[in-house]
Amino acid sequence: MKISVNALREQRTALAVETRNLLDNHPGKLWTPAQQVVYDEKVDDINRIDSEISRMQKQADLDADNALDTMIADVGKANRRFEANSPRGIYDTFLRKGTDGFTAEQQIVIKNTLSTTTGSQGGFTVPSLIANQLYDAMKAYGTMRATSEILKTTDGKPLSYPTSDGTAEVGEWIAQNTTATALDPSFGTASLNVFKASSKIIAVPFELLQDSVLDMETFVQNRLAQRIGRLGNTGFTVGTGTTQPDGIIPKASAGKVGIVGQTLLIIYDDVVDLVHSVDPAYRNYDAAFMTNDSLLKVLRKIKDTAGRPIWTPSYDGGIRSGLNVSNTPNTGDQATGTGNGEGGFNGQKGAVIYDYLLGYPVWVNNDIAVPAANAKTMIFGGLKYYKIRDAMEVQMFRFTDSVYTTLGQVGFLAWCRMGGNLMDTNAVKYYQHSAT
Repeated sequence: MKISVNALREQRTALAVETRNLLDNHPGKLWTPAQQVVYDEKVDDINRIDSEISRMQKQADLDADNALDTMIADVGKANRRFEANSPRGIYDTFLRKGTDGFTAEQQIVIKNTLSTTTGSQGGFTVPSLIANQLYDAMKAYGTMRATSEILKTTDGKPLSYPTSDGTAEVGEWIAQNTTATALDPSFGTASLNVFKASSKIIAVPFELLQDSVLDMETFVQNRLAQRIGRLGNTGFTVGTGTTQPDGIIPKASAGKVGIVGQTLLIIYDDVVDLVHSVDPAYRNYDAAFMTNDSLLKVLRKIKDTAGRPIWTPSYDGGIRSGLNVSNTPNTGDQATGTGNGEGGFNGQKGAVIYDYLLGYPVWVNNDIAVPAANAKTMIFGGLKYYKIRDAMEVQMFRFTDSVYTTLGQVGFLAWCRMGGNLMDTNAVKYYQHSAT
């Protein structure tokens, strides 16, 4: 009998609760090999269910896409999903016909509400509605946009962001009729400049542009989001700050360096030391780990000093893991890793939390280095202190010159300007493997 996704999620939740209870009811010396066997079996069952849910969800998505394509084909051109004079309708016309294909009504809308350029290659500033959808889609291709604070500016001028570290400042007890001592806060600045990024040219055959049934807007938009999203995530993670953003890894402070022999490993004590290298002021509800998938595998096998696994399966992980949906922060008890399951981490969507480590969410970012000598493979702290800046809107160009015409194609190229920097280097610390 075929089992439903909801039934699998209920099974996973029950297993996660049982695993949590097993850990809570057998502290210290009460944890024996027998408990370890039970724990491993339950975690294996959770992983199996997660894989099955992911497969079923992907198939459901494919079925939904096929149903949508069929529905669009049946409806026909007369009943398009959007009005011709709406921002999406104008955008669709631009993709298929270029600026020369705009109707008189669309030209009026463009003149009143949109900014366009009509040079030899047909430039077009993407409408705000489409640009916002593009930025949202980009979050699915990079963890950094899901965990950082996003700032949008109307221009790309150099920007100095004010910073101030007050963690060491404290007031004073004072007697009556005594003058208060002065303690001026220290201020600094961090650059938040933007850099130009290209999607590279996307060549689309004439046939696809001429077929009104196909959703060209989604096709082109997804390709742009994939390319620019992945490029941006790399820059936000390991960028040098010259011709690309300042990455969070280069800007983070040292939290813990592995002892000799840990060129590929991390131990329980290292994880604890990394957490406590960050000031408690930053270890609030949205503090989190970020690492790559290779080290994630190592972390899931670590035991504490009593031999108990430190990895905590989340109760709702079966809903989120591997799926492109909203993710929730640990807004409940940090000690247990339980939360209320409401909202998105730092108000963002589009990436995946892979359960909890020492009560904090773990985000996977494969632009972080894999375990190796001297490699910085994991960070912890207030990830929201990394700011991403998007300047103006995305600009797209449509190419119809002979290079593409002779191949029966039309080219599309998108430009955007974005940057990023960690505003408080004390907020995020990294783990670094030993040199030998």
